[in-house]
Amino acid sequence: MREYPEVTSGRRSPFRTILGLALGGMLLVVPAWSVEDRSTVEARHGSGGIQDMERKSHGEKEEAERRRVAGEEVVVTAPRMDVPLRENPAATSVVEGETLSAMPRTIAADEALAVVPGVKVDNQANGERVHLSIRGQGILTEHGIRGIKILLDGIPLNDPTGFAPDLYDVDWATVDRIEVLRGPASSLHGGGGSGGIISITTEDGGPDPLEGRVRLDVGSHGFVKGLAQAGGSEGGLHYRFSASRNQGDGYRDHTAFAATNLSGKIRFRDTDRLHLSAIVAGTSFFNENAEGLNLEQVEEDPTQANPDALISNEYQKTRRGTLGLTGLWEITHAQSLAFTAYGRHTIYKESVPSSIIHRTFDGWGGSLQYSVEGHVLSRAHRFDVGVDLEWQDIDEYRRPNLGGGEEGPVIVSDQVISQRGAGIFAFDRIDLGHRWNLVLGVRHDEIDNELEDQLRAGGVDRSGGASFSESTARVGIAWNWKPAAAFFASWGQGFLPPATEELASNPESLGGFNTGLRPATSHGLEVGIRGGAGGLLAYDAALFRLKTGGDFGRYRIPERPLETFYRNAGDSERYGLEASLAWFPLERLAVRLAYTWSHFIYGRVALGDQVLTGTWLPNSPRNMAYLDVEYSPVPRLTLGGSVDVRSRAYIDGSNATWIDGYTLVHLRLRSRIRLGARSSVELMAAVRNLTDTGHIAFTEPDPDGNSYQPGPAREYFAGAVLTL
Repeated sequence: MREYPEVTSGRRSPFRTILGLALGGMLLVVPAWSVEDRSTVEARHGSGGIQDMERKSHGEKEEAERRRVAGEEVVVTAPRMDVPLRENPAATSVVEGETLSAMPRTIAADEALAVVPGVKVDNQANGERVHLSIRGQGILTEHGIRGIKILLDGIPLNDPTGFAPDLYDVDWATVDRIEVLRGPASSLHGGGGSGGIISITTEDGGPDPLEGRVRLDVGSHGFVKGLAQAGGSEGGLHYRFSASRNQGDGYRDHTAFAATNLSGKIRFRDTDRLHLSAIVAGTSFFNENAEGLNLEQVEEDPTQANPDALISNEYQKTRRGTLGLTGLWEITHAQSLAFTAYGRHTIYKESVPSSIIHRTFDGWGGSLQYSVEGHVLSRAHRFDVGVDLEWQDIDEYRRPNLGGGEEGPVIVSDQVISQRGAGIFAFDRIDLGHRWNLVLGVRHDEIDNELEDQLRAGGVDRSGGASFSESTARVGIAWNWKPAAAFFASWGQGFLPPATEELASNPESLGGFNTGLRPATSHGLEVGIRGGAGGLLAYDAALFRLKTGGDFGRYRIPERPLETFYRNAGDSERYGLEASLAWFPLERLAVRLAYTWSHFIYGRVALGDQVLTGTWLPNSPRNMAYLDVEYSPVPRLTLGGSVDVRSRAYIDGSNATWIDGYTLVHLRLRSRIRLGARSSVELMAAVRNLTDTGHIAFTEPDPDGNSYQPGPAREYFAGAVLTL
């Protein structure tokens, strides 16, 4: 058996009706709008604008990245305004070009975000289901993503509580650009922005009336993914439609998965003043859940499933449809109105040892943001004011799991949860002169959760409510001391209300709310520098301090040992360094490095009847580094390799047990062959975990010791992309 890293013990509503009619029984997933004006597009992609951008081959995308390193304007939109990256007073990373093209599987966020410091992505079963955190925010969530605003083509994936259940709607093979803003951003996005923002933009249609792409990937453990995509442009209309299917057996027993993604994106420009974008898409995802292992099981066979998972046939099924619309109306040269509207319908089923859970989610929302530019006291201002509105109804019932995923006839919980979220915000970007820029922002959020108990077991009505409100602020300043270099500093507040999953996990009964939860709050300070040098080097570094109060923690109770519950476990203080580097020493050589140092300590934390101080946060390696090197010895042939390094991490807040760190090595090769003036084929091969290193990919603070999720051994992948 392969050697595994040492694990040590020691001291150490109505929505359903509307959406049902709109979707017509079909799975459709949301449209997203581009709110960029012509000047923004030209600034980002050069004076050739959209047409030139869409003609770029993979090699041309890398050349564009090199030009950006030389100091050309890069515009980001994650801060809810179009702002040059060098003037943005926040730790921000942009992922695009060859970095995204190098992904061998294109099914999960861990590949796409590997080069972003400060972001930790744990791939629980080597599929699409991941745990994602920024600066430790959301690191202990069992399901979904907490405290991070996820935007897909401008449409939020979060619910009114700020909870994003998954990233299944994202087909990473169609992603064109990712912006990651790290640090407290609740003044921009309320409860969803406590840890930061991830804004994902998919590809547009090409410049010709019709273009197409077909892709096929295969690999270890029965992995197969197929993608077909068509798009084009006609006048002011740009469109793209894609369909993909992936499936695999998983590295461990009982970790098979299968996913289907359908998406359509249409961008329309009627005049120079009106820009619209829309996406319609559908997602179907299934995964078996092997659960964690204890130490004895890991040593015996790291590929086995937890016996409880097999006995109960644990799995999850998600079907989702989304429709969305975003747009920008330029009222005058100095005034504009941005808007978003979306609707989403989800059917979810999960088999856990105690029960079979059925949930139907119906949600919709929108935003309106007015912007005006002008001068006050001889200073240029860009002032924005807006409102976000979100609604969601959840119809849930549970039946007992009789074994093997078979449902019993008795309903043990039947309830409807209605959620409403409203946030009003304002911020001002001020040009102070002499290359100084100041950003001020404030926001107020109101979140309301109501539960109607439709079962009333034993004559007890567990209906109730939970409402939360908070005001947050942010201030940031940037100084462009040179055209291609800038210093920045910012202070911001975070607001993390209890999410759907946390509220609905009631330790007192099957059904009802966990009424003992209160929002977690945070505030943080960061200072940083970013810049480039001579077209050969780009760098970005940030130091931060983040203080949190009422951090959420997970626990279990003897009466219901197979279920997870949440509480406000304690307070923490977090320090860290995030740094990234892109270096192009030769015309055909690219080196990218991301490094994160984390010092995350509990001021106090409750573990059972114990209250501890000064212990480390679980699942938080002190050091993480990712090095990627790519070289093209001849045109159209690219060799690449990466090294992923993580230091040891503690299992829970007691710090009694931990896992040692690991180093993984990956290799890849790509060759592009032209078939004609507009057609080509690209062949790819990759080896992941070349050295066959045994490692624990993910840990949970599980009181019964089933904390360890082993990662995959050496894997092989190959693929081909035909462009027509």
